Amino acid sequence: MTPPRRKRRRQHLPPPPPPPAKPAEGEETPRNPERLYTIAGGADGGRAELDLVTLIVARCAPPPSATPEEAAVLRLCTAPLSVAELSAYLSLPFSAMTVLITELITNELVQARAPIARQALPDRSLLEAVMHGLQRL
Repeated sequence: MTPPRRKRRRQHLPPPPPPPAKPAEGEETPRNPERLYTIAGGADGGRAELDLVTLIVARCAPPPSATPEEAAVLRLCTAPLSVAELSAYLSLPFSAMTVLITELITNELVQARAPIARQALPDRSLLEAVMHGLQRL
């Protein structure tokens, strides 16, 4: 008895993508979004040591010479905001955000702060107060 023969499968190629739609009369052609290096100012220098949880606080109002992104950061940072929150609000990747914030730090327009860390161990006086309160029960 001979085993059944297997049939070769033909390779299925996906259909080619449709051609881009042409704009109707009077409509503008869609533009490409801005490149990140235009937002970041083409800076090749060093960057500030920032993580996602570093808090950024504005020192002053946006100057007239500020770019739209810098002005937005300065307006948002009247209260401390993390770099991750700024990145989300401005729809910019973290790498572009660090370059932008580095420029603002060097121009002394913002201040970077370490995140507020909780104490690793509770205060001894608090533990003693709880212990004495439990003993009185």
